[in-house]
Amino acid sequence: RTMSAPVLVLNQNSKRESGRKVQLGNVEAAKTIADVIRTCLGPRSMLKMLMDPMGGIVMTNDGNAILREITVQHPAAKSMIEISRTQDEEVGDGTTSVIILAGEMMVAAQQFLEQKMHPTVIIAAYRKALDDMQEILTELSVDIDVTEKSEMRKIVKSAIGTKFINKWADLACDMAIKSVSTVVQQNKSTGRREIDIKRYAKVEKVPGGILEDSEVLDGVMLNKDITHPAMKRRIENPRILLLDCSLEYQKGESQTDMELSKDTDFEKILQMEEDYIKRVTSDVIAHKPDLVFTEKGISDLAQYFLTKANITAIRRVRKSDNNRIARACGATVCSRTEEIREEDIGTGAGLFEVRKFGEEYFTFITKCKDPKACTILLRGASKDILMEVERNLQDAMQVTRNVMINPQLLPGGGSVEMAVAQRMKERSKSMTGVEQWPYRAVADALEIIPRTLVQNCGASTIRTITALRAKHATSGNETWGVNGETGQIADMKALDVWEPLSVKLQTYKTAMETAMLLLRIDDIVSGSKKAEGGEGSGTAAPTH
Repeated sequence: RTMSAPVLVLNQNSKRESGRKVQLGNVEAAKTIADVIRTCLGPRSMLKMLMDPMGGIVMTNDGNAILREITVQHPAAKSMIEISRTQDEEVGDGTTSVIILAGEMMVAAQQFLEQKMHPTVIIAAYRKALDDMQEILTELSVDIDVTEKSEMRKIVKSAIGTKFINKWADLACDMAIKSVSTVVQQNKSTGRREIDIKRYAKVEKVPGGILEDSEVLDGVMLNKDITHPAMKRRIENPRILLLDCSLEYQKGESQTDMELSKDTDFEKILQMEEDYIKRVTSDVIAHKPDLVFTEKGISDLAQYFLTKANITAIRRVRKSDNNRIARACGATVCSRTEEIREEDIGTGAGLFEVRKFGEEYFTFITKCKDPKACTILLRGASKDILMEVERNLQDAMQVTRNVMINPQLLPGGGSVEMAVAQRMKERSKSMTGVEQWPYRAVADALEIIPRTLVQNCGASTIRTITALRAKHATSGNETWGVNGETGQIADMKALDVWEPLSVKLQTYKTAMETAMLLLRIDDIVSGSKKAEGGEGSGTAAPTH
């Protein structure tokens, strides 16, 4: 049988790479992403400056923020970027280390791939290593008392130590701890602690002033001014009413036509509108609030009635802000004016005032008795600085939250990695078969964290790491790591550098699992779509 025309299985313009080439390509991709982030680890970390397509600038050393801005081509690199986002959403800190570790795990596998070892063997070893890591981490961890302020500060300080705001570390620590302990809520039914930072600890950035002016308000702040100039700008112990209905005449849903037969009808209609507004406002006024917030509009007439009753009204408040005010002063958001009850009115706030920063007016509701929500007010010289400080605070708050939910700590500064690596090497000696090599490689790969810390300080890497390894070889020195400021080895207990266990566990899990996932890939088919007919058109066989 002679050769017939070649069979086209794949679309003509789709590329297919397979086998070793892909696996090594994935390793390269993971390594490249890790190299971008590598200088952002530790207290001596550098900042990256990124331009987005719109010409805006981002300056940061938060692993996740950097990778968010980078656009990559390679599919494996994309999944690396994904993991730093996962890390950020899960535990909020350790975004940089997770990328570095995942990259290093891939590099560790490279030599075995080149020696033609089968990926599944490597993966099996990695899986065993991961289980052992988690076990060792839990052994190394120490419990902590969450109510102890000084203890909490140490942890948050270690999280902030690697960031831009470590100059103002004390201020930042206190802000993070205060805001998180404000929003903690015990869930009665499940008995779990619920800490919703995103919704109830709002960060408001106001350019101007200096960083030292930043503070956590014991209440809420909005970017709003009063609706009518005659209203009061400062009220002590206000009675607060929150609405999410509008205080204006309801127009018909769709277009409504009215036919007027008598000339007095028009006045009647106006009268009806006026009566409606009067009714609604009198519903409000009957409860004698001093402050009314609504998510919708307030018509001029309603403003007049409210001003006459000496009530300050603020309109078009964001829904999220309204919920925050509700939690801060103990009010309930009402949807209809007829149904306002006495207990819906919040009396927990101590002071309402409108202050002016720069050009804008801001409304403050502060001195709350037992606020369950708060606003963090950040001041700073420029927008870029504020963005970075906000990101750093976010990390600090997440760390505080993690410790409150799971109060266990590990020593920082690369000491954990060294201790885990040491114990894993011990264990690998008793292993038989091919699996022991990748397992040992994982242990070596963990040393990348202390090594990077040393590199970022510009100290001699080999000498320091060897000294550290020797330290860990003798038992009882599990807390020795790298002092990120000087690049010398030091006892982390003395330096008070601690990290939450939950962050470390998550970092290891994410990094190892990504490495396992990427090693499993042995084929990449990238089809470029045809311009006209969308996917699979053109050379694909007709289906009928």
